[in-house]
Amino acid sequence: MVLQSTFIFLLGLIFGSFIAAFTWRYPKGISIAKGRSFCPRCKHQIVWFDNIPLFSFLFLRGKCRHCKKTISWRYPIIELVTALGFVAIGYYFATAFQGFSLQGVYSIIIFCILEAIFIIDLEHQIIPDSFVFIGILFALFIIQYSIFSFLFAGFFAASLLLLIHLITNGRGMGLGDVKFAVLGGLIVGPRLFLIWLFLAFLTGAAVGIILILGKKAGLKSQIAFGPFLVLAIPLALIYGEKILSWIHIS
Repeated sequence: MVLQSTFIFLLGLIFGSFIAAFTWRYPKGISIAKGRSFCPRCKHQIVWFDNIPLFSFLFLRGKCRHCKKTISWRYPIIELVTALGFVAIGYYFATAFQGFSLQGVYSIIIFCILEAIFIIDLEHQIIPDSFVFIGILFALFIIQYSIFSFLFAGFFAASLLLLIHLITNGRGMGLGDVKFAVLGGLIVGPRLFLIWLFLAFLTGAAVGIILILGKKAGLKSQIAFGPFLVLAIPLALIYGEKILSWIHIS
């Protein structure tokens, strides 16, 4: 089991490195297939032994070999989070360590899509429609029963966010968040989609208050809501049923 876990962790680091580079390039319109990785400060191409996920960052002590400028912490953080996510999904789908079940593969893909959406929206306040559409397709593959109830959850969640968008004239909720709600509702399902939205608003409000108190944001500052929608998905899947039992919903 340790050997398999290590393999999946290393695989996650590789995917994490790709996601880190992709989410940096995509908003700038730079193709991921356009050349090797390069230092954004000195533009020097990074040789392969300086581009080993996580380990190169540690070996170089977080600095570019050529210009000695600090390498952004976003890269090792994204790589590590992706690796831990892969391991967690592997444990959830027990057969993942014996070749990955189809559901395990689909879940890995959705995890990567959600992570990319989280990063891009956090850094640029953009939720690419193509990411949401691809995520919906793979989410439909995971659903094994009552697909229409899951679709209802997605579109009902989107309708609630659309209502907020219309009431606030777009200031309280972006259309990207509305579209993402279809994907989120599909993932968490009809029992948990309201819990999911509640947790998203709760975490968003908590972070907003912390930022305001820390004078990092004002009352009128716009804070991307997509990251909280993404973060609330695993929270709802892990704690949703417990929350329902607390409020006596069977």
